[in-house]
Amino acid sequence: MAQAAATFKGIMSDLEARNFKPVYYLMGEEAYYIDKIADWIAQNVLQPEEKDFNQTVLFGSDVTAAQIADAARRYPMMAQYQVVIVKEAQNIKNTEPLEKYLSNPMASTILVLCHKNGKIDGRKREYVKRIQAAGVLFESKKLSERETEGFIVNYLQQHNASIDNRSTQIIAASIGSDLSRLVGELDKMLLSLPKDDRRITPATVEEHIGVSKDFNVFELRDAIVSKNVYKANLIVNYFDKNPKSGGIYTVLPQLFSYFQNLMLVYYCPDKFNENAVAQWLDLRMSWAARDYVTGVRNFSGGKVFQILNKIREIDAKSKGLDNPNTSSGELLKELIFFILH
Repeated sequence: MAQAAATFKGIMSDLEARNFKPVYYLMGEEAYYIDKIADWIAQNVLQPEEKDFNQTVLFGSDVTAAQIADAARRYPMMAQYQVVIVKEAQNIKNTEPLEKYLSNPMASTILVLCHKNGKIDGRKREYVKRIQAAGVLFESKKLSERETEGFIVNYLQQHNASIDNRSTQIIAASIGSDLSRLVGELDKMLLSLPKDDRRITPATVEEHIGVSKDFNVFELRDAIVSKNVYKANLIVNYFDKNPKSGGIYTVLPQLFSYFQNLMLVYYCPDKFNENAVAQWLDLRMSWAARDYVTGVRNFSGGKVFQILNKIREIDAKSKGLDNPNTSSGELLKELIFFILH
């Protein structure tokens, strides 16, 4: 029977209950969860007076697998556990000595291997099996846009704060799914909130992140969806004059994602029902389907197909393909004109 994939929540729950495993292999594209788990182990397993002799931090580029295995085989001194944390584990060469250790790990050692920006080579099946048999294999994946929005809402709720839907979308679009950076920006806003008003609004986002509450990619998307030509052109011209506020490389992914999803909505049996569309697109909240229902009313399926092709064309031109001298601002204006006419 296949082993269930380890989750961040499950790992943290076990750690806080002091139900430790001999091995934690933490890998993946999202560094935030890897750091959170490794930091918790480094800060909480041992008492402060135990750490000098029983906590070791190594780097995969500086040590061999044999040296890691030797460190892991040591017994703790005047403590129940010793902790060995290996950063940059992706740089470990020839993992065979480590595989041998994993077949019979020390119960008194907590070995943490941090493998960022990737995962174990799929050909190393025996290595993976031994990690899973010995302890925990965790993959920290990048969040999707919808998952990022959910993370923002949940993180703020955990800190006794709330946020409206538009602010959530603006933050997710402007910062992206880099959770370490995202948490840093959220923490800055949390510190600025008064004790008697723990709400984050577009004005809060504009003040602390620098994204205009009136001129941003979501306001542009709303203008396009509702076919508000004047507002769409106003925002595009603002982007052209204020490149840091937005631009073609911010707008294209958002519009492509929207129209790609809109194309799927045409196959929904009840495409004018927000709840049905939300379920069809696997959206977290039904309100998020509102723009798609509006889009179905304002754009034909054929036009959406043409728009997706136009976005691909503009994306290629923005990267210099068949485009000797047209600026990104002009390319964006060309795209918005095509969509709205």
